Amino acid sequence: MTAFRNPVIAVFTKNSTNPAYAAARLGADRAAQRLGARTVHYVPRQPDNVEEQLALIEQALAQRPDAMVLVPVHPTAINASIRRINAAGIPVVGYINRFTAGDCVTYVGSEDYPLAVSIASHLCGQLAGHGEIVLVEGPRDSITSVERVRGFHAALKLYPGIRVVASICGDYQREPARRAMAQLLNSTPRVDGILAANDIMAVGAIDALEAAGRKSLTVGVNAIPEAIAEIKRGRMLATVDFDAMKMGCLATEAAIRHLRGEALPPEIILPVQIVDRANCAGWDKPFERRECLRWEDVVK
Repeated sequence: MTAFRNPVIAVFTKNSTNPAYAAARLGADRAAQRLGARTVHYVPRQPDNVEEQLALIEQALAQRPDAMVLVPVHPTAINASIRRINAAGIPVVGYINRFTAGDCVTYVGSEDYPLAVSIASHLCGQLAGHGEIVLVEGPRDSITSVERVRGFHAALKLYPGIRVVASICGDYQREPARRAMAQLLNSTPRVDGILAANDIMAVGAIDALEAAGRKSLTVGVNAIPEAIAEIKRGRMLATVDFDAMKMGCLATEAAIRHLRGEALPPEIILPVQIVDRANCAGWDKPFERRECLRWEDVVK
């Protein structure tokens, strides 16, 4: 039996505006409640703000939690802080975005590149290999966006009849994506498809299309409830299940299991699945009603 009773887990997410991170916090809370732990959340007020996350890490270090569950807001800018966590002897679990320095007891996530190849290929197939499409990228320095856009381009190389007419940045947020798409539509008469690096940007792009009285086959990443609703309405073609709630749940459980002295695998990679109108019923529920994965079903 461990000496850690009712451990405190410091949970870091990138922002309070992306529904995927709200889901990650919910997953962390659910795992902690089930396993007799307590979560304390550290969320930048400004989305993906490096200076705020650095300050939040210092705040957490001063509070001495038993473990941390951390998604870095930048691939390199918080490396020194990760090393400070290591030096303090506080175990840290990485999730959603990999660390580029420092050590974590395990990493929980999905592989962005292959899931992007899959959803881009799905869109290209639905376009019968011909058309003009727009890419909607996340923050320029986001590891997930970089890998997803790389996967998009890899898939598109197999479809010479499809042309990328523009690549815009939506910062992984709905309103910036809507604004960027609205501006693009003013000068781009034809958009047959939209490849968005996450769902909430896809929804923002759909908002702009609807305001302009136009339609386009649109896909995203995350399978958030808002995307499922758009798929059911016929405004969105598909998404892919990059489930931040499950990652938050498993990452928090991993931290608690580590505190109990259990051995962990170096990484826990979740499978992905394309979600469209044919199978979206399985995701048609709020995150509160979605099931966290059982540890035994993921970690063999």
